[in-house]
Amino acid sequence: MSIVGSADATSAPRIDHAVTSGTFSLDGETHQVDNNIWVVGNDNECLVIDAPHSVDDIMAVVGGRTVTAIVCTHAHDDHVRVAPELRSRTGAPILLHPADLPLWELTHPDVRPDDDLADGQLLRSGGAELRVLHTPGHSPGAVCLYAPALGVVFTGDTLFNGGPGATGRSFSDRPTIERSIRHQLFTLPPATVVHTGHGDSTTIEAEADALGR
Repeated sequence: MSIVGSADATSAPRIDHAVTSGTFSLDGETHQVDNNIWVVGNDNECLVIDAPHSVDDIMAVVGGRTVTAIVCTHAHDDHVRVAPELRSRTGAPILLHPADLPLWELTHPDVRPDDDLADGQLLRSGGAELRVLHTPGHSPGAVCLYAPALGVVFTGDTLFNGGPGATGRSFSDRPTIERSIRHQLFTLPPATVVHTGHGDSTTIEAEADALGR
């Protein structure tokens, strides 16, 4: 099991959040969307989960902290559009599951992520530790990030308040996302808070009850 990041625990880890707006495009369609920005770390350093529409919006959440990684839950354009620009601004590496490279290349054909994400990998920043859960279905390389000490899981577009993320587009598959949710997410403690890529947060218990375990 590989571990990426620092163990800086000079202050308590926390989760910071904002919402940014823009577009999502795939399969010849474009939609207006609001994306959650999640930043996890302490007063000194943090990691950024996804890089949607505006580097300035993200940096307003980061503040003066060192960004240790830009972690992409998947490679749809509304989650990675400004990742290269954010990397240039902060010097932080972009991390993406390799199964999502074909999606990444639709948005950034001439730029590569810096490193791969893998199931079970541990990411550390600002005293927080997150475990990578590979949850294909919304896309082949979709991942969630579980922080047991904080009692939360960041699910990107795999699980929302109200059920599984969208399928029916290129690179997605409904039975696969349902299997990922049951095997990787519904096995987490029921009280775990689910912080999503879009919309309101929920809990594992609420979503498991709604879908039927």
